[in-house]
Amino acid sequence: MNAVLDPLRQFADLGGPVILILAAASVFVLAVTLYKLWQFRTAGVGRHKALRQAVAAWDRGDQSAALAALETSRSYLVPVVEMAFAATGRQGDRLVSEAESRFARLERGLRTLENIAQLAPLLGLFGTVLGMIEAFQALQSAGSQVDPSILAGGIWVALMTTAAGLAVAMPTSLIHSWFEARMDGERGLADLAIQTSLHPQGRQNAPIHA
Repeated sequence: MNAVLDPLRQFADLGGPVILILAAASVFVLAVTLYKLWQFRTAGVGRHKALRQAVAAWDRGDQSAALAALETSRSYLVPVVEMAFAATGRQGDRLVSEAESRFARLERGLRTLENIAQLAPLLGLFGTVLGMIEAFQALQSAGSQVDPSILAGGIWVALMTTAAGLAVAMPTSLIHSWFEARMDGERGLADLAIQTSLHPQGRQNAPIHA
């Protein structure tokens, strides 16, 4: 147990509680990232080959091939597309809401990553300000016996919190942007699938029998 607590005490002594908060934030970011990767993989995010084939077949007017391809898909959007195949053009808003409810589950936790990416540099700066205050207080207490090493030591310790804040914020921002880009792609696919299912070209081009 001491092997775990001793490094934490050293961190706290160097950077104060801000360092501990940033360390906890980094662990939380890692946990959320791993969970979201597992969730995306389980839901089949980005793996919509069979779903695309089903929508393309439906667009051609080949309903049997569309339904057969849809049965082989493991995409989380399959229920939405099934509803779209059986829906009419006036039910588009309902289908969009159904897709958005699934997107909401996948996006849960992304806002937290965004907040950490924004707050981590501010926390680091806050720790630096506190450290600089302590350094100048120590310099004032030294009076006429000023030792430059006192100020230099206080400054590098204070700046360490800024570096730690940036070290947490930069990868968190990249991770959040990557997840957001994936979700933007999912929304585009869902919109295309819904609109194609509701208004297939095959139906429009089908001959009209008297």
